[in-house]
Amino acid sequence: MPRYALRVEYHGAPFSGWQRQKDQPSVQGAIEDALRRLEPRAHAIAAAGRTDAGVHALGQVAHCDMDKAWDPFRLSEALNYHLKPAPVAITGCAQVSDTWHARFSATNRQYLFRLLTRRPPATLEKGLVWQVSQKLDVAAMREGASYLLGKHDFTTFRSTICQAKSPIKTLDRLDVEEIMGPSGPEVHFHVQARSFLHNQVRSFVGTLERVGAGSWSPEEVKAALEATDRAACGPVCPPQGLYLARVGYDEDPFAASES
Repeated sequence: MPRYALRVEYHGAPFSGWQRQKDQPSVQGAIEDALRRLEPRAHAIAAAGRTDAGVHALGQVAHCDMDKAWDPFRLSEALNYHLKPAPVAITGCAQVSDTWHARFSATNRQYLFRLLTRRPPATLEKGLVWQVSQKLDVAAMREGASYLLGKHDFTTFRSTICQAKSPIKTLDRLDVEEIMGPSGPEVHFHVQARSFLHNQVRSFVGTLERVGAGSWSPEEVKAALEATDRAACGPVCPPQGLYLARVGYDEDPFAASES
């Protein structure tokens, strides 16, 4: 059975999350339904990350096994046709070896979080950003973020329902950037690690927003981390500003088709 890597973009609002769920719309379910239209049988796809309800993706990666050999471009076009009108698009497709795995072959995951800082309610960006009404101290947020880099026990920033075997992770990147977005000033958080705990990024952002608002000092982020206690975490921010931006592999499966 030929295996294909799929790069997937989606708007998370209509879905219960990535993972297939009984009687609930999911991104995985939408893609598997589209695959069923192409090859009428049960399909089970795997993804690099299981995003939560309301979380978006610019570069989720999944893989599927097909009965026949498809031209990757034609497979992506056929899937996009059958995915309509769901807000899901296959933006890349490549044939890979049968040992390649979207999750287990990945070397890193990169997330983007968008925080809009303006008083008028968001209209065009509604559902795509987390909005706060006050200007934030980005320099203080960067200082707070610096304490989170590296290898740590991230129990404080881990959901109580997290199923990971260990709270110890290595955070490779947590950049805080101020930009002018299409609807006003935004703070972007660029976060990268090999893997993440459940709600880890949203816990980071919610805590750092408190630093930017002046409710926490940057040093309190360090104290919260060292507490290894979920109760020491700041508020967990809502999901709508979070995007799975990119998944890294030793060899990019889509590189040849896009060169």
